[in-house]
Amino acid sequence: MKNFLKKPNEKIFGLRSLDRDTLIFRVLPRFLLEILRKYFRLEIEGVENIPRRGAVILAPNHSGYTGFDAFLLGHVVQQEAKRIPRVLTHHFWFLTETTAIPANKMGFTEATYENGINALKKGNAIVLFPEGEQGNFKPTTERYQLQEFKRGFVRMALEAQCPIVPVVILGAEETHINLKKLKFTKFLKGSVIPLPLNVIPLPAKWRIRFLEPITLPYKPSAVDDADLVHEIAQDIQERMQTAVEEEIQKRGNAFL
Repeated sequence: MKNFLKKPNEKIFGLRSLDRDTLIFRVLPRFLLEILRKYFRLEIEGVENIPRRGAVILAPNHSGYTGFDAFLLGHVVQQEAKRIPRVLTHHFWFLTETTAIPANKMGFTEATYENGINALKKGNAIVLFPEGEQGNFKPTTERYQLQEFKRGFVRMALEAQCPIVPVVILGAEETHINLKKLKFTKFLKGSVIPLPLNVIPLPAKWRIRFLEPITLPYKPSAVDDADLVHEIAQDIQERMQTAVEEEIQKRGNAFL
């Protein structure tokens, strides 16, 4: 009893101390993400496809301008697969210290090739959205139409000799409605930005499905074969588009 009273935070939260940073960047986000998980009635399938150790790239479709998909996917991987992924995110998070400091503390890393490779070579799992900003900033009229995949995730998998686990996420497209993407801001801020209809998330039903791992049968030197890299990225995009359409058919109404 004495030890319990002396170290309540360690007993209750599994943490050695509950300082301000721990509360803000670890306890509070987990609490809020669990609320979102219930709010979206999240269903999960295929967690067994995530390797329990070693480098791996989790490659999801990107939708919903807020980035809730990145937050919830990272949370699911940590809770269900018992791995702490490095989430490679938009450079917008790292333009100022005000956003960069909390982003780093929450496990976000700027989405650069070097950062991805460094994390993989340390044996980490990383989350990388192959569509980039074109995916989650696209208008809702184009929902679930995967935008052209960038090639970096394939090159990383080849160089690090690690598997790719495609991930299909449904629900984010209906949670936040985006009217259009403002392209002129690319010249001002180096990025397009969305024109959202709603800020409060709508109660769409979410589903996350982890597809079977893809192991590329090529040596690291294949990273320099642009045609091969392009072909692999296209093939993975087609597989994911098919899986997305299958899930949409099974789901029916997004809000029921």
